[in-house]
Amino acid sequence: MDNLLIEIAKERFENPKNHSVHLVDDEIANSFLNDLKRYPHAFVLACLMDRQMKAERAWMIPYEISKEIGTFDFDNLTNLSLRKIKSIFKRKSLHRYPDTMAECFYLGIKDIKIKYNGNAAEIWTGKPSSSAVVYKFLEFKGCGVKIATMAANILARQFRIPFSDLYSIDISPDVHIKRVLKRMGYVPKDASNEMIIYKARELYPKFPGIIDHTCWEIGRNWCKPRKPTCSECIVEATCKKVI
Repeated sequence: MDNLLIEIAKERFENPKNHSVHLVDDEIANSFLNDLKRYPHAFVLACLMDRQMKAERAWMIPYEISKEIGTFDFDNLTNLSLRKIKSIFKRKSLHRYPDTMAECFYLGIKDIKIKYNGNAAEIWTGKPSSSAVVYKFLEFKGCGVKIATMAANILARQFRIPFSDLYSIDISPDVHIKRVLKRMGYVPKDASNEMIIYKARELYPKFPGIIDHTCWEIGRNWCKPRKPTCSECIVEATCKKVI
């Protein structure tokens, strides 16, 4: 199969169109999450929230809390008790699982304070290996491989944070990515997440996660669960259309 998908992903990685990373639709919140110099902890905490609900809502949580407490400076965050964070999560309906995710948020703050001297950017400074960054995210409570690789992927691919290598950044199979790779014929219809991850490693060993966002975009925009618009899709020329 012609690797049009890989070529598109490589072109996007090597020639990014802009410096702002689109994480949420709210312009102010997006600028807030893009400010890795002032609020690197906002990015980390948003990553930890991104499970069991729509990504756009999960990524808004740090911004919603910043509005609640007036500022998102890290020192101010450390003054929040677990009880206070839980009350904010419940009152503002920030997550499907308010108690569990409030605890993850609270413990994330504690870890950043203790392990990284209150500066979450230490997770990725100094041109670390991709495996080191993934591992550091895995140390946070509630963070599994999918979130950890997603976080490292966004840092490398979209924020352009320098890494010494990229081969430990896997694809993070969500419903869109799985659907796209199955319909394109890269993996069978009953492929497991592990099969998808290893297929991505086979396709581009130097940076398996390079196709993550492109697959996600294809799934969201064209390769929809019902009535896919194949004629408009950017990989239509090489897709096997296994629908």
